[in-house]
Amino acid sequence: MERIVNLHIEKLPKGMYLATSDAIQGLVAQGRSIQETIDIAQDVAKKILKTKEEQV
Repeated sequence: MERIVNLHIEKLPKGMYLATSDAIQGLVAQGRSIQETIDIAQDVAKKILKTKEEQV
């Protein structure tokens, strides 16, 4: 199942990007480009959601 999650992406000093989400508590991802940050955030979101499913 796929979900759409809004990300908040901000540019950090030294050209890095940081992504967080209000929809998934604990989602934090950092990358060198916006696309890399989104890709990392997708992986982190999948892991967080999988862990939550296993706890139920």
